[in-house]
Amino acid sequence: MNNQVPLKAKRTPVGIGSISRYADALARSLDEEMRKAYQPTERKTLRRFNVSEVAELTGISPSNFRVRHKEGSFPEVETDTRGHRTYSAEDIDQIRDIMFRTGKNPNLYRPGRKPGDAMQIISIVNFKGGSSKTTTTIHLAQRYALRGYRVLALDMDPQGSLSTFFGYRPELDFEEEGSLTIYDALRYEDLEEGQRRAPLKEVIRKTYFKNLDMCPASLMLSEYETETAGALSRAASGKGRDSIFAVRLAEALQGVEDDYDLVLIDCPPQLGFTTLTSLAASTGLIVTVVPGMLDVASMSQFLKLASETMEVIGKSTGQEQQWDFVKFLITRYEPSDGPQTQMASFLRHILGKQVLINPMLKSTAISDAGMTQQTIYEVDPKQLVKATLDRALNSMNAAAGEIEAVIQEAWGREWHVSSSE
Repeated sequence: MNNQVPLKAKRTPVGIGSISRYADALARSLDEEMRKAYQPTERKTLRRFNVSEVAELTGISPSNFRVRHKEGSFPEVETDTRGHRTYSAEDIDQIRDIMFRTGKNPNLYRPGRKPGDAMQIISIVNFKGGSSKTTTTIHLAQRYALRGYRVLALDMDPQGSLSTFFGYRPELDFEEEGSLTIYDALRYEDLEEGQRRAPLKEVIRKTYFKNLDMCPASLMLSEYETETAGALSRAASGKGRDSIFAVRLAEALQGVEDDYDLVLIDCPPQLGFTTLTSLAASTGLIVTVVPGMLDVASMSQFLKLASETMEVIGKSTGQEQQWDFVKFLITRYEPSDGPQTQMASFLRHILGKQVLINPMLKSTAISDAGMTQQTIYEVDPKQLVKATLDRALNSMNAAAGEIEAVIQEAWGREWHVSSSE
């Protein structure tokens, strides 16, 4: 009989230094992968589009394209190896201008704001992570840019996930002094320390995507939470002179109001000051929700907390918060999943027409494109299975089209997208 007590294996504790090394190693590797993906410029570029894609985007029939090119009213464009015409985003925009001047329905080709229309500021929100907020934001931003709207994509998540879709590494690209992010446009001023709010125009960056600019975020944005708490404390003691957090983003956006039709805000998965600041600046909300019991329960809590908090903010500012619309977008939807289908029906029964008819389907095409920080609008179609890509595109286009109609309705117009010419 062996009475020996086995020796306990000595464990090596994991300290902060180890975690820091893990982070550094991951950052270096990710940076290398990004550089490989975007050689030689190390920045993303947008692919070209075939005539069928441009016809779907513009509402111009393929036959009209052939006629217009033949008569010379459309500019000559590049052709592929098979002799088929391909169009850059700049080509599409030029064609929009031509059709706006000569087409039967000019508003179809320049669907953005008209004189008197307010810039639409739309927050994509939810309390829970994994509800496809960033995926929804970037796809809507690109779709509307391709549709001819002037779009600003604004990253309000300190993790900077939206910023990575534009080819940036937030933990590396925004560390240099003078590299501004949305935090710099929201920060609280300390004149003695020389810390001032930056105009949003100085923060906004042009992108490789025609009609689409972006406003990046980094981990520094998390400082906004603690700074806001400090500012509220100073205000309570009568020492604060800063504008309340609820109006800071709205104030910043006033400086670019004439430059954009749409601002799409990717909010963090929490109801902190950053999200509340976004909600207060918004004219409309898109609440993303995965049709599962836990996700819906979490969304219910988010709506309750958000409404109560915004009510308090409204009393402090003397102005009740109102939005042009609040819509619920079902995401990561699998029609063959029985429980998901039941939960989607439950949501429609409770919330009625506030739930968008068209869900955003769960798709390997979206996941595969996302592996290289791309969307289904910019990825090379040859890299994905055609049937899978088409299914994802049809789903996303339908959801985006439904939201587009809601935006147009907020501007006082009925909207029907169709191939009319």
